[in-house]
Amino acid sequence: MSPAAGKALRRSIEQVRYVRPVRFGASDGLTRTVYRQVEREFGMLAPPVVLHSPAPEVMAASWVLLRETLVASWHAPRAAKEAVASTVSAANACPYCVAVHGATLNGLLRDPTAQAIAESRLADITDPELLAVATWAKTREPPGDTTLPRERAPELIGVAATFEYFNRMVNVFLDESPLPSHVPVRLRATMMRLLSVLMRGSAGQRRAPGASLDLLPAAPPPPELEWAAEAPHIAGAFGRAAAVIDAAGQRSVPESVRRLVTDRLAAWDGAPLGLSRAWLTDEVRSLPTADRPAGRAALLTALASHQTGQEDIDELRGTGADDRRLVELTAWAGFAAASSRLGPLRASYR
Repeated sequence: MSPAAGKALRRSIEQVRYVRPVRFGASDGLTRTVYRQVEREFGMLAPPVVLHSPAPEVMAASWVLLRETLVASWHAPRAAKEAVASTVSAANACPYCVAVHGATLNGLLRDPTAQAIAESRLADITDPELLAVATWAKTREPPGDTTLPRERAPELIGVAATFEYFNRMVNVFLDESPLPSHVPVRLRATMMRLLSVLMRGSAGQRRAPGASLDLLPAAPPPPELEWAAEAPHIAGAFGRAAAVIDAAGQRSVPESVRRLVTDRLAAWDGAPLGLSRAWLTDEVRSLPTADRPAGRAALLTALASHQTGQEDIDELRGTGADDRRLVELTAWAGFAAASSRLGPLRASYR
């Protein structure tokens, strides 16, 4: 990436809403280190990572997850991992992530398969391997008698879980398109093609597993991460991220809210909750009045991130929440929801 292109892409952080991200020129310490790695290995200073920057440790956790599952080279081809990212993002109604990872997949494949995957048109996917992966990511079951390769399970489950998390954070903090709003409509198709070329160059390079782990202290992976045992870099990524995000939750999420979200996720089957927000009013009624704004923000992030609006953020701000607390609260809720979706992911991979 040229210096001029890098500088232009750094402006993409202007797309982040509700919090003020740290600008590249003002970054230092852990934030600067993460920014450098993201630019070098992902191809751009990705807003889904940058939106976490008011909470540097949580931002590092988000990057470690993304880097070690999607970016690092192991057994699964990058195209298969991008197919999982696109399919999960489509299921979670995250158009931003569908656009970015659909563009990356299009750059790698250079055929209509990428669009079919991005639009969940499984019948139009002609590559049998990508059809199997996309079907699994959408339905949690391989098609027919197909068996997905066991050695790829840690990566593909890891990518799916990572995007269950990122989709929620992106829906809260970013608009639907990865292109800035000031880009004229007539130029958007051209800009997306350029994004595809840019992402293809980065995605086509091999990246050594484990290179981001030193960003965070080592932490044992939780018991539910047994599926990652054969890929130490992925087990290490989830163990470290879980420890950091749990600590963030302890700091920024009231205990009553953590209990409510945990209990609600345990009873949730993953089905969309619909357009009405009546469920939210009912859910937070049991909370102390002072905890209800945090409860609303956390439940929305976990269960219906696309429904989060300015009024929800304003109510949380009214309790004294700063940018760091807002990022930590939503990150905790998003990761809790992603973790709750690991059961079906593990069980379906045979």
